[in-house]
Amino acid sequence: MGKRNFYVKPQDRLEDTSTFEGFDIPINEGDAKRIDRLVDNYESQIMMHLDEAYVNATKWPDRLADRIASFGGSWAFILIFAGVLALWVLWNTLWLTHSLRFDRPPFILLNLCLSFIAAFQAPIIMMSQNRQAARDKHESLIDFAINYKAEQEIDDMQSHLHRIEGKLYKIEQLLVFLDERRNERQQP
Repeated sequence: MGKRNFYVKPQDRLEDTSTFEGFDIPINEGDAKRIDRLVDNYESQIMMHLDEAYVNATKWPDRLADRIASFGGSWAFILIFAGVLALWVLWNTLWLTHSLRFDRPPFILLNLCLSFIAAFQAPIIMMSQNRQAARDKHESLIDFAINYKAEQEIDDMQSHLHRIEGKLYKIEQLLVFLDERRNERQQP
């Protein structure tokens, strides 16, 4: 990697450079892709670390509750459940299966099974939602910490820029003063 010039004069800018969003920093497409790649890599590492911590902190009943809740809220569950209900109703109403019926209309056994499913599925889904809410809170705290650190670094850079601006202003005043003295000496 060669030496980079961080200040590029406007007349020295190439055609493919554009300014960094919100700043007057010229970057080309390659630099923008590199920045995007670095940010994506950083975010994926943070998410991988969070996922690892989440898996390490959860016990198998909690993971089972998460799997049950994710399956219970999927289209696969809805389609399978609808198929089982349709099969149950058809089996117990068709004339061909008259001697094999186990739940005659008004389907009291079906009603009992549905009540059991609802009674067990609701707390499992609530457990999973509570755990997801705790995980989201943890992630938001990490986001806050990252944003706070970035804000501190931006404030630090701004103070450095203000200090540099002050020094440049003093140098400019000194150059104007020296130029005026030189002009005074040259005039008879």
